[in-house]
Amino acid sequence: MSKMFNNAIVRIPARSVVDGITTQHLGPPDIELTLEQHTKYLEALEKCGLSIEILPADERFPDGNYVEDVAVLAENVAIITNPGAESRRDEIKNIIPTIEKYFKNIEYIRTPGFLEGGDVMKVGTHFYIGLSKRTNEEGARQLISILNKHGYTGSTVNVTGVLHLKTGMTYMEDGTLLVAGDFLKNKNFLNKFERIIEISDEEDYAVNCIRLNEFVLMPEGFYDTKSKLQTAGYRIVETPMSEFQKMDGGLTCLSLRF
Repeated sequence: MSKMFNNAIVRIPARSVVDGITTQHLGPPDIELTLEQHTKYLEALEKCGLSIEILPADERFPDGNYVEDVAVLAENVAIITNPGAESRRDEIKNIIPTIEKYFKNIEYIRTPGFLEGGDVMKVGTHFYIGLSKRTNEEGARQLISILNKHGYTGSTVNVTGVLHLKTGMTYMEDGTLLVAGDFLKNKNFLNKFERIIEISDEEDYAVNCIRLNEFVLMPEGFYDTKSKLQTAGYRIVETPMSEFQKMDGGLTCLSLRF
């Protein structure tokens, strides 16, 4: 398979990460372990063939290391989002100068539209947009309008039981979809994909994987999921994610990849 991704943008976690938004009940993250795990995440991205631009921590934004939520990237355009979580909306000001270095065409989601990148899953030239507590119908409408202008299409998917669309499913770039939880009941949606890999309820956190060139990056310690991915023929790179899991953070949301 030819190389799909060359670059990643990441942000170092702030020490205020312990004050971030979470729906989990796993206790606060250990800041030193968080930073150690973030370093291992960067090493994993490099192993998968990416060059990384590392942005500094910003103590004003406890969730600022989840950079995927503030931009949606396509080959022809970058879209700066408008996060549904009010405490995160000013994060977009931090990412715009970096996005401008890589993309000529930049568009914006505007209030009353709200959208977070964790709700957006790119499948070829089509984008699935999760309607969640963080992304509303107006945000999705604006994104689809922007995408259409630049040669892409988009459609919406209702999100229930999880924070973001990609908390419950991720696309492996080859017709394969990893799926967990309530999304397994949506047969009409699942029929659009060539292969479905079901992730168990016990390991549902591990559904948030990233296909990066010839590898699949996955969270460490989820043995059933790892076995399913290896059986499907994927080369696995694991990285520890326990501290990010405490804050609803997954692998995809820690970087912008293009």
